[in-house]
Amino acid sequence: MKILANLLYTKDHEWASIEGNIVTAGITDYAQDQLGDIVYVELPSEGSEISQFSSCGAIDSVKASSEIYAPVSGKVIEVNSAVTDNPSLLNSSPYEDGWLIKIEISSDDELSQLIKPAEYEDIIKGV
Repeated sequence: MKILANLLYTKDHEWASIEGNIVTAGITDYAQDQLGDIVYVELPSEGSEISQFSSCGAIDSVKASSEIYAPVSGKVIEVNSAVTDNPSLLNSSPYEDGWLIKIEISSDDELSQLIKPAEYEDIIKGV
């Protein structure tokens, strides 16, 4: 499984890329692998407020349905419509083309609740 060193993670298998006060979020390579072929993605609306670790969307695959959890609290400033039009982007490019949402973060303090890459690797290995 691909784990990128420049990202932070959640125990629910979302990733977060931080640039200033903007967080780009998506699901991890591990998550897309566990789900199998993704056929539908539901994302929050631009302008909506979301809370850290609360459900903000859903993914349906041929194997299962899964919630998407927000890595941070804030306002959704952009939604990746390419993913809703072509959900398989989450399978083929979970860290690049398959990003889900961009969030204007409301509190930098929440970043400390996210998991570093080495810790996330231990989680998916079941350590």
